[in-house]
Amino acid sequence: MNLHDEAAKVLLGNWRGHNTIPAPGLYPHQWSWDSAFIAIGLRHLSPLRAQRELESLFGAQWADGRVPHIVFDPSAPREGYFPGPDFWRSEQVNGPMHADTSGIVQPPVHALAAWEVFTADPETARRRGFLERLYPRLVSWHGYLRRSRDLGGRGLVSIVHPWESGMDNSPSWDVPLQRVEPVPAGEFRRRDLEHADASERPTDVDYGRYVRLAATYRDHGYADRLDVHEFAAEDPLTNALLAASEDALARIARELGESPQPHEEEVARLRDALSLLHADGLFHSFDVHGGSLIRGGSVAGLVPLVVPGLPQAQELVDTATGPRFRVDELGLAPSYDLTDPLFDPSRYWRGPAWFNITWLLQRGLTDHGANELARALRGGMLEAASRSGFREYVDPRTAEGRGAHHFSWTAAVVLDLLITT
Repeated sequence: MNLHDEAAKVLLGNWRGHNTIPAPGLYPHQWSWDSAFIAIGLRHLSPLRAQRELESLFGAQWADGRVPHIVFDPSAPREGYFPGPDFWRSEQVNGPMHADTSGIVQPPVHALAAWEVFTADPETARRRGFLERLYPRLVSWHGYLRRSRDLGGRGLVSIVHPWESGMDNSPSWDVPLQRVEPVPAGEFRRRDLEHADASERPTDVDYGRYVRLAATYRDHGYADRLDVHEFAAEDPLTNALLAASEDALARIARELGESPQPHEEEVARLRDALSLLHADGLFHSFDVHGGSLIRGGSVAGLVPLVVPGLPQAQELVDTATGPRFRVDELGLAPSYDLTDPLFDPSRYWRGPAWFNITWLLQRGLTDHGANELARALRGGMLEAASRSGFREYVDPRTAEGRGAHHFSWTAAVVLDLLITT
């Protein structure tokens, strides 16, 4: 079986009738930014399924516009994943008829995905009113982030939980998390360790802090006030993907006969605001409580390459190809600085390479004219997928697989690379 067919088998095998799970066992529900990347790949197999992937996710959108990071499958055991629906208690906000969800969010890559899904089969999308129905929901989602999450007052979105960054245990969060008292490990049961090696997952102390932050948010009715949150950070990846998705919304608006100008203005505003996070050839998160940049080496600092017309693009290319990331040699993007003592090639977001992030960088490099480097990343991802199978993440130096098997967004971006590049 060739790589295309193997990737298709993963995506079709993880389809659950209206959405795709990230992987069997460890991830039995629908995850927000996973579904966006999955839709980008799924469009090459079934544009209709790709549309339904996004429609299913946005069917669980909250009244305030937020898109929750997990939509729980009612057919799955309620205690099969922690924190599950009984922990989040979303029905207390949304009512009993609303889908059970978490209360936090993930990076806003959805409008970008929606546009790519539309282009795969415009005729079917127009006939079904796909963009007409999704566009106002995407606008509401972005509006929530702008309206409720500018906790630092600097025009940038703040995340209020490490899980919201998508990079749960990145070393970038070590310092701000020190102010959070962890819930003792004996007071909750981690389900992830039933499916994955503990050496490849966040520690119990990390998890205890995640639980504390989530419980505090829940107990305050998911209020977006700075005094509620011990953790608040302006994350470059989140803000860069918001800008890229605003650019996609401008394209969607044109398709629908709406004015693209508000979205184009938002791209320009975010591009300017992101400069507040730039230093030393990389973008860094900003600790809102501490009032300073969290200087480090997260690959999130390279993701602003997806922002159209980014003035700092060449600096990011230089950093990406330097000793800290060596993407030109590896063909993959380590999730953390290779030269930093905190780099760990096996532990989740503290070093391993992830296919969705490398795909974003490949896309951004192409958009900024760094075509040779983009081709190197394309080749690196395809080689890593061939060698390791469709694993959740890999050692960036050896491409040895880590984490979950049969991982959907790995298969999705591989399909996209095979067909569109």
